[in-house]
Amino acid sequence: MVVDDALVLRLAKLAKLAPAPERVDQLRGDLVRILAMVEKLDDLDLQDVKPLRYVTEVEHALRPDEVGDHIDRSVALANAPDSDGEYFKVPRVI
Repeated sequence: MVVDDALVLRLAKLAKLAPAPERVDQLRGDLVRILAMVEKLDDLDLQDVKPLRYVTEVEHALRPDEVGDHIDRSVALANAPDSDGEYFKVPRVI
């Protein structure tokens, strides 16, 4: 891949950045080094490596839904600064 000023400026535009003209050379060098590191991954033998679904072995760390003890509505609304007897009243956000 050819990394030139046009590519750096195009990537900057896509990232909504406006680099100073004196920074373009530095960014081009940084991009060349990054791509060189990524190209090293092509040297790895990944034939027997299975694709990862999760980073850890735990697939579903969700707790089961179980009915438990809940606070009574009248007790919860008793602490509310404002309610209509059935729901909490809050200020409009939109």
